[in-house]
Amino acid sequence: MDTEETAPLLLATVEPELRRVGFAFVAGATMAAQLADCGPLDDWTAFAASWNDMPVDAYMADHGRYRRRRHAVYAAGAAGIVREPPRPHYQSLDYNPLHGGIERWFEPIAPHWDAGASLPTVLRYCQRLFGALAPDATGWQIEVHQFRIEARAGEQGLPTPEGVHRDGVDYVLVLLVARHNIASGTTTIHEPDGTLLGRFTLTAPFDAALVDDARVCHGVTPVEAVDATAPAYRDVLVVTFRAVAAA
Repeated sequence: MDTEETAPLLLATVEPELRRVGFAFVAGATMAAQLADCGPLDDWTAFAASWNDMPVDAYMADHGRYRRRRHAVYAAGAAGIVREPPRPHYQSLDYNPLHGGIERWFEPIAPHWDAGASLPTVLRYCQRLFGALAPDATGWQIEVHQFRIEARAGEQGLPTPEGVHRDGVDYVLVLLVARHNIASGTTTIHEPDGTLLGRFTLTAPFDAALVDDARVCHGVTPVEAVDATAPAYRDVLVVTFRAVAAA
């Protein structure tokens, strides 16, 4: 495959594209419109500002202090989507050889966003889309992550320090919240054997990557500060869905 960037989807073709190739890059305007079909986004500006209040990830194997994050767990079923009590984020070493094999406890996403507009809308969108792709699922285990990756003078920020990987779930949404004073941060999609399937860069709010995690691997290239004297960061909301099989 050539090295040209994958063009974003501009129409409501996300579901067939995910079925066909296992991933989709959705332009921000298209994604915002699709989210709005699932509910309001009235508090988006305030929700996006909450990325300014996140603790440093204390589990970085490279001892870096460039990643900030919060975490929450939900369950989805016929009765709707409900937040569950806090529990650690865990990945096996098979999926994350750098940070896997341990329970990682992160500060929670502020609970008041559950009663807001934007976060429930994003979760409903995922439930509708992923439910159409996996109609036999009777419910979903959901993890939500707020990530900020920072770059500083002489120090890159690594969105995926573990490299190209799978998350060990069924489906993944990566939704760009903000991007300030950074270069690169290109998403790459690969076959399990490493063959490159696509590459694209989330640059505008609501630009989104959707991934069938059972079929393809993904990674993001390091980000660098354009102006080393000013704050530089990449903010994303990551939502993972793991299907609960029918009994």
